[in-house]
Amino acid sequence: MGVAIRTAGEGDRELVVRLLDEAFQDDPVSGWVFPGAEDRRAKHPGLMAAFTDIVLAGGRIDLTEDGSACALWLSMPAGDHDGDADADDEDDGPAQVRQAVDPDNERIEAIGRLTDAIHPAERAHEYLWMIAVAPGRQGEGLGTALIESVLDRCDREGLPAYLEASSARSRKLYERLGFELAGPLLHLPEDGPTMWPMWREPRTRKA
Repeated sequence: MGVAIRTAGEGDRELVVRLLDEAFQDDPVSGWVFPGAEDRRAKHPGLMAAFTDIVLAGGRIDLTEDGSACALWLSMPAGDHDGDADADDEDDGPAQVRQAVDPDNERIEAIGRLTDAIHPAERAHEYLWMIAVAPGRQGEGLGTALIESVLDRCDREGLPAYLEASSARSRKLYERLGFELAGPLLHLPEDGPTMWPMWREPRTRKA
């Protein structure tokens, strides 16, 4: 039985934010950005809301019809990333997100700059920014279905796909879907966790 998927709209914003917050509360990178459990519970939803707004405005959010899982995608043209942005420019994305969520938390801005810096820019591609499955629904194949729906289009259109895995568990899932390591690992500073940049070349469709 297939998984019904639709494109989320503004009316789905709170549902998407809740899904992301629940799914990433215990994620290693979220734990690095917000080391204190109480602080994370209070401010993590705001960060997920900022990410949701960015993708609603400039990308696409795929949502299972029952609202149990979502995937945030951005279509990236060649040469379009902020890795070379001026660190003193307060108008760029990472600085804006930090100001909106928690101006005193430097790690909110740092995670944006660090991932921007390793993001490949040579070729146009689909970027899987985040994917979330409700905690009670994990292991049912919902995340795989969301990703495969876009990868099928990538294969038809000859587009690669890119993501950063934030845990060893998610890395294994992505490897099963055809992603491979793409360059040096990102080790977050101050004994932070590792992120795995991963790239998937489009697969040739059989006639």
